[in-house]
Amino acid sequence: MGKDPVNERTAALQRLIQSYQKSYYDGEAEISDAEFDLLWDELKSLDPQNPVLKKVGAGSDALPGADGFPKAKHLIPMGSQEKAANPEEFRAWVKKTGGTEGKRTFLVQYKLDGASLELQFDKGDLKQAVTRGDGITGDEITVNARRMGGVVPRLDLPFSGGIRGEVVMTREIWKKKYAGKANCRNAANGIMRRKDGAGCEDLTLIVYDASASGDDAYFNDEKQKIVWLKDRGFEAAVTREFSDPEDIVAYREKIAGEREKLPVDIDGLVVKDPAVDMADLRRTRPEKQIAFKFEPETAFSILRGVEWSESGATYTPIGLVDPVRLAGTTVQRANLNNPDMIRALGLKTGSAVSVVKRGEIIPKIEGLAPPGALAEGELKDIEFPVRCSSCGTDLVDGGTKLYCPNSLCAKRLHHRIEKWVSVLDIRELGDKLIRQLFERKRVTRIADLYTLEAAELAGYERMGERSADKVIRHIRTPRELPLAAFVAGFDLEGVGELVMEKVVDAGFDTLEKLRSAPEADIAAVYGLGEITAHTIVRGLKDIASEMDGVLAAGIITIAPPPGGETQPLKGFSFCFTGELSSMKRSEAEEKVKALGGSSRSSVVKDLSFLVTNDPESGSSKNKKANELGIPVIDEKTFLSILDKPDITGEYKV
Repeated sequence: MGKDPVNERTAALQRLIQSYQKSYYDGEAEISDAEFDLLWDELKSLDPQNPVLKKVGAGSDALPGADGFPKAKHLIPMGSQEKAANPEEFRAWVKKTGGTEGKRTFLVQYKLDGASLELQFDKGDLKQAVTRGDGITGDEITVNARRMGGVVPRLDLPFSGGIRGEVVMTREIWKKKYAGKANCRNAANGIMRRKDGAGCEDLTLIVYDASASGDDAYFNDEKQKIVWLKDRGFEAAVTREFSDPEDIVAYREKIAGEREKLPVDIDGLVVKDPAVDMADLRRTRPEKQIAFKFEPETAFSILRGVEWSESGATYTPIGLVDPVRLAGTTVQRANLNNPDMIRALGLKTGSAVSVVKRGEIIPKIEGLAPPGALAEGELKDIEFPVRCSSCGTDLVDGGTKLYCPNSLCAKRLHHRIEKWVSVLDIRELGDKLIRQLFERKRVTRIADLYTLEAAELAGYERMGERSADKVIRHIRTPRELPLAAFVAGFDLEGVGELVMEKVVDAGFDTLEKLRSAPEADIAAVYGLGEITAHTIVRGLKDIASEMDGVLAAGIITIAPPPGGETQPLKGFSFCFTGELSSMKRSEAEEKVKALGGSSRSSVVKDLSFLVTNDPESGSSKNKKANELGIPVIDEKTFLSILDKPDITGEYKV
């Protein structure tokens, strides 16, 4: 994933999610819901406040009616559901939404793997059928919907409002007529948007929700909705009622084992509070229901060989496996991560391996297949490359990475320029132009970018005067970079922006301090260690002249360290456990960051405070905080600290 794994992965996830959302809402999804959810969940774990997570769909602006359908607004907001990927996350949702104390019931439905559709009725007559779109506005495909199975064009009573369901294709029809499509959902999504409506008779609408216009009290509870929908002639989602969350966990496991025998595809369960809560339903992400997803698919295959993917100075192993179906796609390549993983698993070509897709662009080999799962092939040791394909230097096997140590390697220099352009987000300077400039030896180091002139660029492939002027204008746009981003842009081996933020936060907050810092002092920064410290110190020396050249151009400057008055919590870190009553955890973390502090996801030895509304609980975080002597404070005290940050001195930190 490059030298700055978290930031680069976050950017890659943003691009992937936006691209897959667009393909989904264009009617031809490229990946399954399960694969998409893994990408979504990974981005959420890396960057909970990422703006991509705030959008429900591709957005109406992203879908300018290219398919020819008019736009229409929903009556029932089509928000996205919170997701639980495993029993632990589901149990946490149960506790968060009321726990298991006293008598409590849950409504559980199949989570249909299709395309959402809202039927809009006026006094019993179907007026419009609207796709999900961005959750507020979708495509109006009424003519197509009237041809689908399960769509009731006229009700037996004068109901005005919306009925929501999922358009699906049965496995039987898919096998007979549409096996060329990746799966039933892809086929259904594409057909329902055909301008001529051809094939819509092969689709079925299965419903699960209803809402009366202007009357939030029309339905007593969610269970009554299902009965009402069936009485109107609709096919409703399979629905069951439970009182024990553990029975739901067991039910999910049972259905997961049986889902291949079901007539339609499902990818989990939807668990709801039986009470109708329209205010909650109108949220972007309703809190009183959750999608309890099935576990990621795992497949077994035979490792036939290993290719080494080269990115800059790093060589990453990619396993070549016998073709196998996984999460709706055919897999033949799977990530092996690094040399240590190959050694730890005892992998050889011919080994039977377990392949899983957990949000990776390329699936991952997670381990050896269970004994007897597959007959192994002829076992041979995996050969590692020993010399750089670019400069011929002996590669260094650092265990977690295999790389070329030559700081003047052409491949490394080229990648450094690409990384700098990526950090500064100079989109006009594309990879092809960078390669041309590098191969002509016009730009061999970052500082060379700031000597380019529009006149010379105009002579390059696919470049005219206007394009050249635009590139130069963006290169020469003055920018003030945080020190961590500035250093990360020079592509030191394995040192990304998050690593540099730790160094800066430890007090090495100017370039001068960084350059003069002893290696031992950098190694003492929490979370770094001797190897990373050596890489930083050596790298800063190797690229000192290049950094100076960039700064000398006068276009890029390094932002000064934040003033103490605006960062009163600088140096303090907070970990939150349990629920807060005055704000969401993410909001609390943002408030800490705004005051210069940092948030942690776990209790570690240098943590300043553990914040919980149940300081006396026996939770693992509380126990660890007590063992390490870390102050455990409640929400009221935390709010006092936000109001008067100087009171942190009253606590042992």
